[in-house]
This record gives sequence, structure tokens and C-alpha cells, in this order.
Amino acid sequence: MPNRLSAPARVRLTPAPRRARLLDGPVPILASALLWGTTGTAASLAPAAAPATGIGSAALVLGGLLLFLTDRTARRLPRRCTPRERWLLVLGAVAVTGYPLSFYPAAARTGVAVATVIALGSAPVFTGLLGWLARQGRPGARWAGATALSVAGCAMLVLGPELTGGGASMDLVGVLLAALSGLSYAVYSLIGGRLISAGHPSGGVMGAMFGAAALLVLPVPAAGPTGWLLSVRGAGVVLHLAVITTFLAYRLFGHGLRRTPARTATTLTLAEPAVAAVLGVAALGERLPALSWCGLAVLAGGLAFLALPGRRRPDPARSRS
Repeated sequence: MPNRLSAPARVRLTPAPRRARLLDGPVPILASALLWGTTGTAASLAPAAAPATGIGSAALVLGGLLLFLTDRTARRLPRRCTPRERWLLVLGAVAVTGYPLSFYPAAARTGVAVATVIALGSAPVFTGLLGWLARQGRPGARWAGATALSVAGCAMLVLGPELTGGGASMDLVGVLLAALSGLSYAVYSLIGGRLISAGHPSGGVMGAMFGAAALLVLPVPAAGPTGWLLSVRGAGVVLHLAVITTFLAYRLFGHGLRRTPARTATTLTLAEPAVAAVLGVAALGERLPALSWCGLAVLAGGLAFLALPGRRRPDPARSRS
């Protein structure tokens, strides 16, 4: 991390550094959420014989290996880590595998909408609490307000069709599995952010965690039916999910974690269901009720409040220099 008290940092107080911080932090995170938002539309094009867990795990295997093999620092990272950091890498890899293995069964039991709201809505809360317990700083009022607003907007957006149509289905096991997927996402986001802030390259950290996760989850698609992978549609869906929503998205996510705290990053990725909803309307002909459109506006307001840089208070010492 650069020394902010150095002479050049005191002299160059222009809007350019603020724009640079914005482009180096929130923008890559929001771009990764945009790519993740294509997941549902892409998965809906998979063959009927393709199991949901098989789609997610196959994409993780291919995408994780791409992240690992295309970054030389990922292969050297374990040797450059301290023993404690190596254990963090192992825990991060386990958490990466936990997300698809818990989210897809949750969606099957309680519905995609409810599972999405619980998983994505709980992730920022888990991240804030775990970061606080790990002594990474107490969440501020700005983050808490923006997160509450964004989670409320996400719930209105995603659950709008079911609430206006007679109520959303709830299943206790499904709810717990969805919360577990949110916890998994929070854990590997925090671990990734901590290793990156310690000076390790973001590509190497993501490559190491996801490469190990790919090996851990490899038996899952192999144990189920694999014939759908040989079809053009099945292979195309997995390639999209692996290259776009795993490889490219997590490269951007890791890049954003260099200057964005993990608790802020997980809140910003609540933009994912907004992208998915717009794509559903534009590409799949879905219709959203007024409640969902209101939720979209509330979600956008919460994310904008969190992403836009706040005003800095004038520094008396700096003004005297």
C-alpha cells in the first residue's frame, strides 16, 4: 500500500486520484456483478437433462482451472505464503466449493427467488460480522445504511412476482442452505481480500483458491449424468458460465478487492439480481410487477450511495502546508 503521508500524496489532491480509486475498486466489483447476472439466463438455456448442481460444479471446475492455469503467480503463491496464510487458502477453497453445493439445492427446495435473496442478502451481513470478529474494523454507518437499503431493494425486486402472485414458497432446509451459501461467499471474499491486502497478487489469490476448489468439486459432475455436456447447448452453457461468470468475473472481483473492503464488495454485488431481472425481461420475455421495479430503484439507490466516493473533510495540517 502506498504511503499516503508522503510529499507527493499531499501535493496532488486533485479529482484524478478519486476517479482512480473509483475505477480500481467499485467499478470492477460492479462489472463482476454484471457478469454474474447473466448466470440465470445462460443456465435456462441448458438441456433439460442437465442437473442444476452439475451445471454449477462443471462451470466451477473449468473456470477454476482457467483461473489457476492462466496466472503464474497462482502456482507460486503457496510457497510465498506464511503457514497461517496457507491455511487461509485452504479454507477459502473449501468456502468456494460450498457456494454452488449449497445454493443449487437451496434453489431446488425453496425456489430460485427466495434462495437468491437469502444468499445474496445474508452475504454482506456475514461479511461485516466476520470482518468485525476478525478485527478488520467495525462496519460504519454508511455501509450499514447502504446495505440495509440494497437488501430491501433486492428482496422487493426478486420476490415481487411471487409476493404479488400469492406468496413465496418457504422451506426451512432450503432457507438454511441458502444462508450457508451466503456464509460461504462471505468467507472466501474476506479471505481473498485479506490475502490481497497483505501484498499477494489478486490474480494469484483467486487462481489458487478457485484452482483448489475445482479439484475438490470435480467428483460432483462426474458422479451425475454427463451426456448433456456433449451437446452443443450444454457445452455452450458451461463455457459461458466458466469463462464469463467464473474466470473473467472473479478476475475483476479480485482486482476490485485490492482497494475495496470485502464487506463493501459483497454489498455491491447485490447488483447481480438487478442485471438478471433486466435480462429476463429483455431476453426471455419475462414481466415484472410494479413492486419489482420499485425494488430495482431502491437497490440502485443503495448501491449508488455506497459506490460513489464521499466528500473528504479538509485536513487543517494539509491546508497549512
